[in-house]
Amino acid sequence: MKPTKTRRQNAEGDVGVRAKSGAPDSRKEWYSRGYLPHRDATGLLQAVTFRLADSLPKEKLERLEEELTERPETLRGAERRQRIEQWLDAGMGCCALRHPEMASQMRDALRHFDSQRYRLIAWCIMPNHVHILMETFAPIARIVQGWKSVTARWALAQNEKLGLGIPDSNHLWMRDYWDRYIRNDGHLENVALYIHQNPVNAGLCESAGDWLWSSARNAGVSNGRVFSVHDADGDVSVPEP
Repeated sequence: MKPTKTRRQNAEGDVGVRAKSGAPDSRKEWYSRGYLPHRDATGLLQAVTFRLADSLPKEKLERLEEELTERPETLRGAERRQRIEQWLDAGMGCCALRHPEMASQMRDALRHFDSQRYRLIAWCIMPNHVHILMETFAPIARIVQGWKSVTARWALAQNEKLGLGIPDSNHLWMRDYWDRYIRNDGHLENVALYIHQNPVNAGLCESAGDWLWSSARNAGVSNGRVFSVHDADGDVSVPEP
C-alpha cells in the first residue's frame, strides 16, 4: 500500500526539534544550498537522501525547474521532491547499488561509524539512491562525504570487474544530497515508514522485510506499520514542539 498524500507531506515537513539525548550544536545551524533552508547541528534527528551521479538526466531536472516556476513558491519544494523520488524509483541510470557486492559495501559503510559519528535509526539502499534516518553527532556534510568517499573508491576500482556500468570513471555520486530534520514523533514514524516501504512502493519486493538492504529486516515492519525503529536500548523519541 502506497503512502497517502498526507503521510508523504508529513515526511516533507521542515520544522524540527532536537533528539532527547542532547542539545544541538549552535554553531552554524541554518544554511541554504540554493532552495529550502536546512538545519545542521549535532543532536538533531535527520533524514538524508543521496543518489548516484547518473540517476537523473540533467535535461529532466532542468525541465522540472522550468515547470516549477509556474507553481506557487510554497509548493515547489514538496513537488520537486516528489517528482524526483518518482524518477529515482523508476530505476534510471546504471543502478550500481543493485549489485549485491556494491550494496554490501554501502551497508558496511553506513554501519562503520554507527554510535560514534551518528546513530542509525532507519536506512534503505535502493538501486540508485540511499535513504538514512539518524541522530547526528557530527556535521551532516562530513558524515555523508565519508560514506560517499569510501564507497566511491571501492566501486570505481571494481566497476569493470563487476560490470557495475558506472559511466564516469571519476565520479560515482551526485555531489549534493537532500536532508530534512525531524520535528516530532509522528514525523519520525512517517519518515521511517517511508524509508522502509520504498522498495515495496518501487515494486522491488512484496514486503519491506523482504528487502535485503534495509533496516526493515530488523525493525519489526508489518502491514505497513513500524513497531520499532531503534535498538531496544535506544531512545529516539522527540518532544512535541
